[in-house]
Amino acid sequence: MSSLAVSVPFNASLSANPWAVLPPLGNLDAYISAVNRLPMLTLEQEQEFAKKLKENNDLGAAGKLILSHLRLVVSISRQYAGYGLPHADLIQEGNVGLMKAVKRFDPEHGVRLVSYAMHWIKAEIHEYIIKNWRMVKLATTKAQRKLFFNLRSMKQGFRADAGEDHDAALKNTLSETQIDSVAKQLNVKREEVKEMEARMAVAMCCWIRLQAMMAMKLSALLPIWLIPTTNQPP
Repeated sequence: MSSLAVSVPFNASLSANPWAVLPPLGNLDAYISAVNRLPMLTLEQEQEFAKKLKENNDLGAAGKLILSHLRLVVSISRQYAGYGLPHADLIQEGNVGLMKAVKRFDPEHGVRLVSYAMHWIKAEIHEYIIKNWRMVKLATTKAQRKLFFNLRSMKQGFRADAGEDHDAALKNTLSETQIDSVAKQLNVKREEVKEMEARMAVAMCCWIRLQAMMAMKLSALLPIWLIPTTNQPP
């Protein structure tokens, strides 16, 4: 993909398919490089294209709005790199959110598309993570799966014997004696028990965070007409 192919000015003719001027996401580095070279829209251009889309269903205008905000998707998708999912897939889902935002964007409410689109982009990425992230992926061998499925219940048993409540059983770490007991009962190494406990703790934190983000999804997708036009995503 030449630099000329991704440097088309927005007052020039452009296909209604915005992806036609970009490398495929399979070549991630080239895609990101191309996206970062795409020109940004001025407020006047954004208003013009948004009105054409709203009033005339101008797909060419929609394509220009999408192209100018693809770098926003790349930026937001990087915030979710810690969930173990391919960056290209996160970008793809974010692009879906961007397209939904462009379709619903109303320029008459005085909000820049960048402020409106970020909520749709994040919501689509959140949905993708929820569908694809599973705690059981922590366990890859038969012994690890056995340890994974038994460690939680054994921790609860230890805490119940000590008179502690259910929540404490999940939050507290095992003592050295308890680690020895788990390792012996499940026929695994002490180091494997400690590692799995640590990984499960991290996974649970991620799961709680994702649930909280999903709980915020509906409110995030409500109309944000009161947000000043100077507000930009972090």
